[in-house]
Amino acid sequence: MDGMLQGFRWYGPDDPVPLSFIRQTGATQIVTSLHHIPYGETWSVKEIRERQKIVADAGLTWSVVESLPVHEEIKTRRGRCEEFIGNYKRSIENLAECGIHTITYNFMPVLDWIRTDLHYKLPDGSEALYFDKAQFAAFEVFILKRPGAEKDYSAATLAEAEAFFRAMTPEKVRRFTTGLIDNFPGFKGVTLEKIRSMLDEYRTLSRADLENNLIRFLSEVCPVAEKCASMLVIHPDDPPYPILGLPRIFSTLSDVKKLLKAVDSPANGVCFCAGSFSGRPDNDVVEIFKACAPRVGFIHLRSTHHDEKGNFYEANHLEGSVDMYRLAKAILEEQERRKKQGRSDWRIVFRPDHGHAMMDDLAKPPCPNPGYTAIGRMKGLAEIRGLEFGILKAMQEARCGEETRK
Repeated sequence: MDGMLQGFRWYGPDDPVPLSFIRQTGATQIVTSLHHIPYGETWSVKEIRERQKIVADAGLTWSVVESLPVHEEIKTRRGRCEEFIGNYKRSIENLAECGIHTITYNFMPVLDWIRTDLHYKLPDGSEALYFDKAQFAAFEVFILKRPGAEKDYSAATLAEAEAFFRAMTPEKVRRFTTGLIDNFPGFKGVTLEKIRSMLDEYRTLSRADLENNLIRFLSEVCPVAEKCASMLVIHPDDPPYPILGLPRIFSTLSDVKKLLKAVDSPANGVCFCAGSFSGRPDNDVVEIFKACAPRVGFIHLRSTHHDEKGNFYEANHLEGSVDMYRLAKAILEEQERRKKQGRSDWRIVFRPDHGHAMMDDLAKPPCPNPGYTAIGRMKGLAEIRGLEFGILKAMQEARCGEETRK
């Protein structure tokens, strides 16, 4: 029995973690994106092949795109929406021409994943990514000054938020703000004014509007992806609940079932990020996986640890709120099911997500891609590979025992 294909995210030629190091981790698949191409523009075959060659020359395979960004004007159905959708279709076709058929995207409005502390110190001295609701309230109410933001928080949270804000120096405010809004490749240099302007574009959009815009987008691009034998895999919201007064529409089991039913196409798939789904304590991550397993095209494995207020930090890969044993077993069972259906050479790609900054990486300049230092992710990859090996061995022995009894 074969395990999953081991992937590693790489941010391109400027990534401080070189491909030569990634190869030493045991990963064989590279997950990357053309971050230098502005959102909404077409990815040309030339650009794709250039990146593909760099990866291949290092002895690795570029198998998953993460991500092909969806322009904000597609999410709001405004401005150059139709033009950008046309460009998206051509990018899907060009990627398929180059042999790349798994394409990750998200539909989170304005900001992608959000953390309030990129260097949260753990007891062992390593650093994790952390989300604190009161700290985010401080950003919304006192820094961004979003109208009506205070209505989204309890009096206790607002008091905690104000105390946090008042204790910061102007320089700490600047770094705190940058850590929240300026972490996304391809979206660098964003300002508070830009965020306010983007929020204004969503002012009249309801949750139903955003859901319909996602369905309309998929209804237009999935037929192209089907022809290309490609799969578009949506990344869950992170955190998986409303942020900035805006709806987030791919956060729960109900959201997953609703979207897959609304666009019932083999090209409409899921990037199953266990860590993102685990950001809600009421999400049963394994249950969500089983509900969408046939449409999962790519997997992120990590976990989160919550406190009683709902704040969370990113735990070690085998710890925290995710039952990684049950999840990995369910993934391997799904892989085996697909093989029995005739896809004998099919193996799903997973990557360890958001590792801790630890050991020698702590002595280096801060990583420009928070959560993507080398050693912490390599530790996560090793832990998951060991877990997977044990599960596969047990499955193999169980099958041999059944054959013996027959």
